[in-house]
Formats: sequence, C-alpha cells, structure tokens
Amino acid sequence: MPLLNSVTTPYAEALLQVVNENLQTEEMVSEVKQLLELINDSPELEKALSSPILETDAKKKIIIEIFSNKVNSSLMNFLKLLADRQRIGILTSILERFLEIYRENSNIALATVTSAVELTDEQKGLITQKIINIAGTEKLELVTKIDPSLIGGFVASVGSKVIDASLASQIRKLGLSLSK
Repeated sequence: MPLLNSVTTPYAEALLQVVNENLQTEEMVSEVKQLLELINDSPELEKALSSPILETDAKKKIIIEIFSNKVNSSLMNFLKLLADRQRIGILTSILERFLEIYRENSNIALATVTSAVELTDEQKGLITQKIINIAGTEKLELVTKIDPSLIGGFVASVGSKVIDASLASQIRKLGLSLSK
C-alpha cells in the first residue's frame, strides 16, 4: 500500500503538526479513534463520503451535521479541508496513518489480541504485561477482537511477533502429533 501512503502521509503529518502546535495530542488521538470507530460502524457514512456522485458541499454538510458535536475545531477544519481537496473518501486511511505516525513518534507498540470471549480488565492487564515483556517495549496500545473459533485462550500479535495461546491451536497441534 505504498501508493496510498504517499497520499495519506502528508495529510496525517499535517494533522499531527497542528495537534502538536496546539498541545492537543491525547485529546486528538482519542477523537480520531472515536471517529474511526464511528465510520467503521457506519458503512453508509463511509460510502457517502467516498461517493464521487456527491458534491463537495453535500459532503461538507454531512461532516458538519454528524461530527460538529463530536470533534474539536481543529479536527473539524481538517475534515472540511479533506472534503475541499477531494480526499474525504480516504479519511479512514488518513486517520489510521495519523495513529501509526503518532505511535511511531511516541514509541508506542500496537498489539492486537484476539480471544474467544470478551476479556476482563484484569486479563487485559496480565496480557499487556506479558506482551510488554516479550516485545521489549515500554508503552503498548492494546486492541482486542473476538473470534469464537479460537474456542479458548488468545492470539496476540505485535509487529511481526505472534503469540498463539489459543485452544484451537493447541487442539490442532495435538491432532498433528497424534497423526504421526
């Protein structure tokens, strides 16, 4: 996806620069995550913003109606700028790139933990500590997902490292060893 990065990176870096100048980094990161969640939960919204049929003014009106009470003025102005520049269709990619750059600059590792059931806060804390020890990082952002096919346990990934402590994996390994 290098071609998309060549388009998204300048916008993501510009947003990060505005955030750093206004000393709103943590607030903006939180709002960007909420915005991504909102867009991911609403495929219709993403389709509307990506639509080549909708005029820029119509897209800006949608942005104002939906996001005006949910985001600060810096992010709202950024969204309008993307609409004006015909880049609002790649908003999700730009926001994801913004978070990547933020994590890189802040030395925060991103870990994805997939489990069969929702993890408790205590379990998340224990898994976070294990991953911090294994990955050799001090700061970690944990993203959790649920996949019932794991049966039990979890699968964690940080960068290229994967920890598979799922029951499904253990059953598969047992089946392979019994078939020999």
